[in-house]
Amino acid sequence: MQEHSRRFIELALRYQALKFGSFTLKSGRQSPYFFNAGIFADGESLDILCDCYRAALEAAGARFDQLYGPAYKGIPLAAALAVKYQAHGRNLPWTYNRKEAKDHGEGGVLVGAKPAGRMLIIDDVLSAGTSVRESITALTAAGAEPAVVTVALDRQEKGQGERGAAEEIRQQGLAVISIATLDDLVSYLGSDDHYREFLPAMQAYRDEWRC
Repeated sequence: MQEHSRRFIELALRYQALKFGSFTLKSGRQSPYFFNAGIFADGESLDILCDCYRAALEAAGARFDQLYGPAYKGIPLAAALAVKYQAHGRNLPWTYNRKEAKDHGEGGVLVGAKPAGRMLIIDDVLSAGTSVRESITALTAAGAEPAVVTVALDRQEKGQGERGAAEEIRQQGLAVISIATLDDLVSYLGSDDHYREFLPAMQAYRDEWRC
């Protein structure tokens, strides 16, 4: 496991952004765990999280010109990552979308810098890939090139068909980079006595839904 993966998992557990039990996902699947990046609601946690995003992107050699944060959780992530890159000498424009088009003032759905060049889509979690597909459509319509998708946690689950959601996105020509994966999480639980009790349910879920 890479250091940024371990650091992220430890952060998520410390803030209880990662919980274990029984949860119904948006897809309707019953999951033994749930990740909520909205719990990272202070400066320290957001700073560490964006350190992990940047480390994952740098390790993968990702190439992009601008950041895009899909509403709602992607918005603070894009803003915070832009600030993180600025602190390391790279000034990146960023933009985000509204859930509903604004019919007054500047109008439209997209807010911030005009999408251009190679776009990095940043979000919290990759499950079935629905949010990513919506972002690809919006950015392509705006004349930009969706190039990279980065998430904190890749659940490594099936997408629209029998392939994994990440693989479906890669087939559209985008790179998919996660700070951590379900495999990383299972590995961590197996190495920590405090969380080992959740391991059987996690392994069973992975066997059922992973491609």
